[in-house]
Amino acid sequence: MQIDKIDVFTIGFTQTSAERFFNRLDKAGIKTVIDVRLHNTSQLAAFAKADDLAFFLLKINNISYVHQPLLAPTDAMLKAYKKEKGDWDVYEKRFINLMEERKIEQRLTPKMFEGACLLCSEALPHHCHRRLVCDYLNEKWNGALSVRHL
Repeated sequence: MQIDKIDVFTIGFTQTSAERFFNRLDKAGIKTVIDVRLHNTSQLAAFAKADDLAFFLLKINNISYVHQPLLAPTDAMLKAYKKEKGDWDVYEKRFINLMEERKIEQRLTPKMFEGACLLCSEALPHHCHRRLVCDYLNEKWNGALSVRHL
């Protein structure tokens, strides 16, 4: 018997305009944006600062907003990778270990991701923890998520 997969999306807000960002969410039919940033109030975030983003999502697209720091790296990990120009492979291993320690696959369910889009700052998913979250959960949940990067 074929089990239907849960459609989940990911998006970054840098290197895009607000118009393009909100249009991509609308076109994909997103119901909830799950913010997986540790710090969601940075002045560098422009339209993606937490309170502003929640307002815009609701007003423009009727999308709900949830901040989920359980799916974010630690300050130390971010500093080592971003500020100290760390190695991606090291960062990836550390973040996967962190997800294992947090047992995110037991604390969340695939259903929680239905119609959702994971948000962080990186424009592309290749070197971004939102992709690692989806890959990790798919491994633990036997491929329950159908992931598409916007």
